[in-house]
Amino acid sequence: MRVEPITWERLTEAVTDRALAAGLTTGGAEGAGSRLRVGVDGAPAAGAGEFATRIEQALRLRGRPGLTVGTGGFLRPASLRYEYGREDPDAYYDDWFDTGALWREVFGPLEEGGTGRVLPDLWDPVTDRATRSPAVRVPGDGVLLLYGPFLLGHGFPFDLTVHLRLSPAALRRRTPRAEQWTLPAFGRYEEEAGPERTADIVVRVDDPRHPAWGVPD
Repeated sequence: MRVEPITWERLTEAVTDRALAAGLTTGGAEGAGSRLRVGVDGAPAAGAGEFATRIEQALRLRGRPGLTVGTGGFLRPASLRYEYGREDPDAYYDDWFDTGALWREVFGPLEEGGTGRVLPDLWDPVTDRATRSPAVRVPGDGVLLLYGPFLLGHGFPFDLTVHLRLSPAALRRRTPRAEQWTLPAFGRYEEEAGPERTADIVVRVDDPRHPAWGVPD
């Protein structure tokens, strides 16, 4: 895959353009009741949440309201996450994130004929209790931006996916010491899901000041 340097501002506009183009392909005329679903995939150290927010803001300037949701709000209860210990990388990869709840509470309402009422989060990992946040309606011309690690490989119905790529060395360098135990999970993700091959857009962010982007062959 060929990558080229780009600024965050230009990258945001380019991804926004591609998201809207994907909507034209999958949902008909822009603004005609076709909700878009964009996935921003990346390790916590990659800054996926910040980039998803940038895209949401750019979409709003184009007249497309957006809702940014993080998978960190859809963790399973501690009893399930820590069944094999608090620092088990395989459990982090397989068991921490409630993909069933994401299907039910985030993607399900956006299906054709759905209510459009999406839960922005479900579980608070600090209190280990349900957040009880009210659902937020995504209008017919709105855009869901879901961000977090390990988004690819579940069959989520994204219209566009962006993978923020960190080399193993950069991931190790930018991951806090207390979270270094998670690193093998990201190596497993690279092997099993191949995000650099399967995402629609790949952004290399080893140096967060100077991203580079490309489209897999």
